[in-house]
This record gives sequence, structure tokens and C-alpha cells, in this order.
Amino acid sequence: MKYFNTAGPCDPAKHYMVSPDTRLPDARRLVERESYFVVHAPRQTGKSTALRSLAWALTAEGRWCALYFSCEAAEPWDEDIEAAEAVVLDAIERAARLDLPAELLPPTRPEAAPGSRLGALLSSWALSCPRPLVLFFDEIDALRGASLLSVLRQLRAGFPSRPKGFPASVVLCGLRDVRDYKAASGGDPERLGTSSPFNIKVASLRVADFTEAELRDLYAQHTVETGQRFEDAAQALAWELTQGQPWLTNALAAEIVDQMRVPPNDAITAAHVDTAKERLILARQTHLDSLVARLMEPRVRRVIEPLLAGDTVGGGAFDDDFSYVRDLGLVANDKAVRIANPIYREVIVRVLAVAGEANVVVEPRRFVLPDGRLDLGLLLREFVAFWKEHGDVLAGKMPYHEVAPQLVFMAFLQRVVNGGGYVDREYGVGRGRIDLLVRWPQQREAIELKVWAPGKPDPLARGLDQLDEYLTRLGLDHGTLVLFDRREEAPAWAERGTFETVSSRQGRTVTVLRV
Repeated sequence: MKYFNTAGPCDPAKHYMVSPDTRLPDARRLVERESYFVVHAPRQTGKSTALRSLAWALTAEGRWCALYFSCEAAEPWDEDIEAAEAVVLDAIERAARLDLPAELLPPTRPEAAPGSRLGALLSSWALSCPRPLVLFFDEIDALRGASLLSVLRQLRAGFPSRPKGFPASVVLCGLRDVRDYKAASGGDPERLGTSSPFNIKVASLRVADFTEAELRDLYAQHTVETGQRFEDAAQALAWELTQGQPWLTNALAAEIVDQMRVPPNDAITAAHVDTAKERLILARQTHLDSLVARLMEPRVRRVIEPLLAGDTVGGGAFDDDFSYVRDLGLVANDKAVRIANPIYREVIVRVLAVAGEANVVVEPRRFVLPDGRLDLGLLLREFVAFWKEHGDVLAGKMPYHEVAPQLVFMAFLQRVVNGGGYVDREYGVGRGRIDLLVRWPQQREAIELKVWAPGKPDPLARGLDQLDEYLTRLGLDHGTLVLFDRREEAPAWAERGTFETVSSRQGRTVTVLRV
């Protein structure tokens, strides 16, 4: 029986999968033109599945000798050209033995000096092979430094001899686009002799996330296989939460089917999807961990921190930083500066706030009223007491200083709400605030976080207008505005934590907390 795959390339015999032909629609045309090109996308988006499928199809058609292989094992050999080259050659030969018929196998490695052995083998193979060669170098960015530079230069040197004396088409596949190969191979244009060590490429293709139609098609395959259907609301929520990120799309469904084990006779509902999302976030599986591990990198922080703070961005090195973070998959692949999807948005904040949450020792049941509702007033008062006692120290420990107060508040809120409800977060460049929606059984509470920054006017009026917009969208008649005063002339620490009730321009009741 087929299942949702969350580890490694998909196999059509075992896994539900979106057709790989739709993931890289231009790749075949470029191969037909004997082009050298780049395919890039964040990890676990289906690059390897699409490329491997294309290689198999090209060889099976009888016109090409196409081979997919991975350079990943060469990663430890940054500056050791000979060792890295040997690993890549081993990978080619091993993959060829598995995937190619005997008459297409590469010849014995010719004698050559280190740094030219890859080119020598490819040249010898092209000359002896009865078909033009097409090679897919997956995980090319596992190579770094001198070893990467050597491989790229050998490919560039052999390029004019194609297709008779060198591979007709070469595809380099990795996390980053080719523009970053220069830095990975040393970064010095004088050393490279060109602005790019792979200036023979004609295109850079990005593997897109699933469309909503593809997500629905993927889930429908499970229905055909088992009879268990995903309700329309469940599919809509899955799309909203994942925005089509392939690993998340599969992981949500796998969590529901394989871990939560919803009975096959029961339809999968939006509530199941909501629960699965929370379980994935708490489990922090390898895919999510590999992303959040990047948060402390300076290039990533320079994008994510202002995004969390709601600041405007641009200029200087921001464009390069943003391009890097987008290639990692953390931000959306469009002109808007925003986190790629709500699950990543939630994971990022929880990881950054983990130091604060570990220090929150309140008992969540204390905040549940006799009728089962959440006592938001008590939650806010308890946060004030917590903030006065621990806020200054905890804020100083937060990894992103510009949003430290907001992270402390969200850590406290998460500790109280966790288990009984959910917290949805919205933030983005230029928003100037973080919007929170607490979803509790039969109850929704909207909270807006803003900062009174040094040299700026009191943000109360602007905050009320922004909260009005948020409440209108949610259909709520009340909300809470939390203002963090970060000015030097702010009240003494012990004097903070004042409450007042005001009316917004649209007549909504708003609790204002100044801390």
C-alpha cells in the first residue's frame, strides 16, 4: 500500500506523489538543446525526485544516456581536490552500475592528474558511449572551496567539446542558485578568473512548491487507495498552513494517517489537520530542525529580525541576504518579504522564544474559568508580574534583541495556552506589530504587540487603528493592545504594567497594557 513520503526521493511504486514532469517543465527542453543549467530549491521540495525521474525517462527513451547521482559524500573534502574528485567519480560509477545498461556504462578511469580526472573520465565516456551523455549532479553545493572550483572548472573546460567529446548536457542541482557558487568556491574573482565559475549555464530553474490543485491531487490519491477522504475544509487548511511546501504537505498527511491513526472509515477533518500541525511543530522533525538551525546565521538574522519586528527593510546587503534566505526556503519565493508559510512562522518564533518559555512555571489550569473559557485578564496580570520579575533578564538573553519583549510575551502566552488551544501569529516587514490570535474552545482573543521605540511618538493611536483592522478581519468586537516601552525615558521597571480600557475609532472595546 502506498504512503506519504517524508524522507528521500519519492518512488511511484511506493509513495503518493505529484507528477515529477510538472515540477520542472523546462528541463527537458534545455536538455534537448544540449544546455548546461542549474536547478535549485530548498531542501525536501522534490528536486531529487524530479531529476531522477527525468534521467530514467531520458535513458528509457533510447536517445540519451542520462545519469542522476549525488555529490553529497564529497562534503568533508573542501580543499582536498583529489579526495573530493575521487568521491564524485565513485558516485558516478556506482549510480551507472545501478541505473544504466551495460553498453552505456562509463569506461575504466583514464590516467590523469588530480584536478583533471573528472574531465578525463567524462571525455572518455562521451567518446565511447553510443548516445549523448546527460549528467545530473545533485547536491553540487555539498562541494565547497577548492574542490567545488575544480569540478566547475573541469566542466567549463570540457563544454566546447560537447556532445561528441563531453556530456551534451549537464545539470547542477542544489540548495542555492549558481550566483552563490563564487562565494562557496572561495569568493575571490581574481582567483576564479571570472565573475562566475560556471558562466556556461543558460538558465537557473527553481523547483516550485505544490499548487493548491497539486496538494488536493496528492491527498486524493490516498482516498483512491484507501477510501478515506480529506474533507474540503481539511484540504483548505492544509494548503493555508503549508502553502504547498512539499515536505510539509506530505508530513501533515503522514502525521494524521500514520501517527494519529485516524480510522480509515473516518473522514479527515480540519481539526485533524490542526492537531497534526501542532504535533509537527512540537516534534521539530529533521526538516524543521535543519531550517531553524540557520536562524543564528548573520545573513538569516538580518532578514528575519526586522521581519519579526515589523520594520521596513532594504538597501545595503539586504538583497543578497534576502536572496539567500529565500533559497533556504524560509521566506516566500515572491517579491513580498514574508515567512514562507504559517508552520515555519510558528516554528521560528517558538525556537527563538524557547529560553523564555523554559522559565515560565505557571500552571495553565489556573487560567481556565469554571465555564471552560480562558481567563485572559488573569493571563495578562500574571504576565505583568512575570515581566517585572524576570523580563529584563530574559529579554537580555533572547537571541534577537530587537524583538526580545515580544518573544518573552509569546513564550508566556504559549506556555499558558499550550494544550488547551492554539496561538496563531502574523507578522511581516512594514507591519510595525505582531498580531496574535488565541483560539480556545468556543473563544477567540486577538492581541496586538507593538513597541514604543526611542525617538518615536506614542504608538497608541496607530496601534488602535491597526488592531481595528485586525478585529474587522476576524469578526471580533474586542481586543488587547500590548505596548512595550523601549525608550530610555520609559517608566522605571517596577512601575510598568498599567491597564486601561479604551474605545477604538470603530467603537470596539480594547484593553491597553503598557509594559
